[in-house]
Amino acid sequence: MNADYLIDLNEAQKAAVLQTDGPLLILAGAGTGKTKVLTSRLAHIIYTKKSFPSNILAVTFTNKAAKEMQIRIGKIIGNAIEGMNWLGTFHSIGAKLLRAHAEQVNLKSDFTILDTDDQLKVIKEVIKAAGIDDKHFPPRFFLSFIEGWKNKGLTPEKILNHPIDAIGHEKSVTIYKNYQQRLTKLNCVDFGDLLLLPLKILQNNVDLLNRYQSLFSYILVDEYQDTNTVQYLLLRLLSQRNRNIACVGDDDQSIYGWRGADVNNILNFEKDFEGAKIIRLETNYRSTKNILGAARSLISFNKDRLGKDLSAHSIDSGNKVKIRSLWSAEDEARYISDEIASLKINKINLNEIAILVRASFQMREFEDRFIINNIPYRVIGGPRFYERQEIRDVIAYLQLVINPDNDLKFERIINTPRRGIGETTLRLLIETSRTLGLSLYQVSKKLVQTDEIKPNTRVQLSKLITMIDGWIEKNGNMDHVNLTQIILEESGYIAMWENDKSPTSETRIENIKELIGQISEFNSLNEFLEHISLVLEIENDETIDKVNIMTLHSAKGLEFDVVFIPGLEEGVFPNQRALDEKGNIGLEEERRLAHVGLTRAKNNLQLLHAQNRRIYGSWTQSIPSRFLDEISKEFVEQDIVYTNNNINNSFNDSYNRPNLKKLTALQRLQAAGHIIDGDYEEITSDEFEIIEQNQRVFHTKFGYGFVVSNDHDRVEVDFEKAGKKIVLSSYLELVKNG
Repeated sequence: MNADYLIDLNEAQKAAVLQTDGPLLILAGAGTGKTKVLTSRLAHIIYTKKSFPSNILAVTFTNKAAKEMQIRIGKIIGNAIEGMNWLGTFHSIGAKLLRAHAEQVNLKSDFTILDTDDQLKVIKEVIKAAGIDDKHFPPRFFLSFIEGWKNKGLTPEKILNHPIDAIGHEKSVTIYKNYQQRLTKLNCVDFGDLLLLPLKILQNNVDLLNRYQSLFSYILVDEYQDTNTVQYLLLRLLSQRNRNIACVGDDDQSIYGWRGADVNNILNFEKDFEGAKIIRLETNYRSTKNILGAARSLISFNKDRLGKDLSAHSIDSGNKVKIRSLWSAEDEARYISDEIASLKINKINLNEIAILVRASFQMREFEDRFIINNIPYRVIGGPRFYERQEIRDVIAYLQLVINPDNDLKFERIINTPRRGIGETTLRLLIETSRTLGLSLYQVSKKLVQTDEIKPNTRVQLSKLITMIDGWIEKNGNMDHVNLTQIILEESGYIAMWENDKSPTSETRIENIKELIGQISEFNSLNEFLEHISLVLEIENDETIDKVNIMTLHSAKGLEFDVVFIPGLEEGVFPNQRALDEKGNIGLEEERRLAHVGLTRAKNNLQLLHAQNRRIYGSWTQSIPSRFLDEISKEFVEQDIVYTNNNINNSFNDSYNRPNLKKLTALQRLQAAGHIIDGDYEEITSDEFEIIEQNQRVFHTKFGYGFVVSNDHDRVEVDFEKAGKKIVLSSYLELVKNG
């Protein structure tokens, strides 16, 4: 190992690497080489013998980022990378801590990490036991509160003493408490527990806290602007003794507030860590001067930011940012398709072209157009491999080998493939399990020795228990890949799909084979199951060049030679729901999202908006996004109008067309779709209802009431228990025949 890692650094980057003592915030703008700085800093600490690799905690947000960091550092420090035992994602580090001290929170070290489907199953059980109507309060309703509280570092015991104004607050707290008790009984945790429970352990055990504070002589954090409260609290606790914490981030790229990230963590860094220094990385190695100028002028409208002045390393100003006004969304797709065809002729690689949308409903027009024009494309952020039915089934079998007392997995496979074990038998097992306080597996072992189950069913259940016991015995004594194949054969699962005549059966079998190949890359079954519980993204090895279509949230961290951002219209981008729910805070996050989108482009950037959108057969006018006005005109090319008839209308003239139906921005969005995790999802016209005076409605927080008045998307309702309240129409449900 040598100090060559310093050679290619600019002065600001070098200062960030060499400043090793005390708290440091490396404010790294888009394309300024933050990963190089982070890896060089780690190498420098080890090279100068300031710390052993095993005493460095380095956390990232994705497995991909952690792997990339590991590879880069390994190239610099060689075999010393093997000693970096604490390099990984927040959740993988949390899982490691939790497995080491599971008994502190009444768990066993072989606990199972639940996925979302399993979480919802547990919550549904808890709701039913509490006598709550899951039609008015569905499991996802409670899950959103539970996840939010865990992101804030709040256990059920802390909720009642915490000022929270939440819908169904008392019910949610009760469900949260019972849900956690149920998880403990199942020896399971969810994703949020991987951070919440380690925090609880460290807060309640001074000796353990001292041990880890002494262990971590240096802490490095990537993407600090994306941390939530529980992650922040963990970092604060662990860094109190040595205080050598370096966080790399960019407040202008904080775009995940909807999933718990708190931009104030980075904004308040100097207050939170006394004596902290800030080093700004402002030389951008990605984009041209015009693209950076456009991004810089846009983000300057945000007030809550630390501030930095990105400048291009290249002396070439490059092409100006093009703003295009199209007549319709169809024209928008046609125009982009034509532009891509021209780029392809000019030898631009399709992999270097991206269409970044604010909402997933925008993708349909582009997909249709690309199919017509035979332009290959990929949609990034679609269904994940591990979410497929057949993959979940196989994983359930494997998890039972590790933890046969996992009721959720046992319930999933008990009659898959069909064994003649019906709902009646399953209900008996569940009731007996609750009465005796035993798992379904343990209860089954008892009931197969009695006459309480029909003879044929008892035989099938006994065979299943015998198989599971045999697999458990084989685990550790034989290769885990061979064990997986034995499980699939003995259980009849692979034969089920081989005998299935549906069009998807062959694809399912191929997916299972792919899973077995994946398992072979791990040293043990435990290691593989740990991996799939933590993995956040699946990478596809594709050899065909394709245009990339994705949401702006999915684009963070990526870069492309050519970027198109369509749909820059009020209500779409900035998103109307974000404005209604969060006001100026929501607007600033939307603007940061736009800044992220602009800075994905290296050489060519086009911003587009449609003057009209067709909603249920009616044309609706769109207002150009305020973001277009906020971009300094010196960096953009004159707006033009492009229509399928090549009519060069002015945008203002198009407003006077009499056949356009005017709706409020929110009404347009309600008609087009609703938002899930920052993206839209299409709904049918049946779901779009107009709220009128005197109609009876239901609100999840305030209950039942009658509409008093309606001012666009804001509705005054006289609730039976809460009195008169003004609420958004999107949160009201019409009560039929009521």
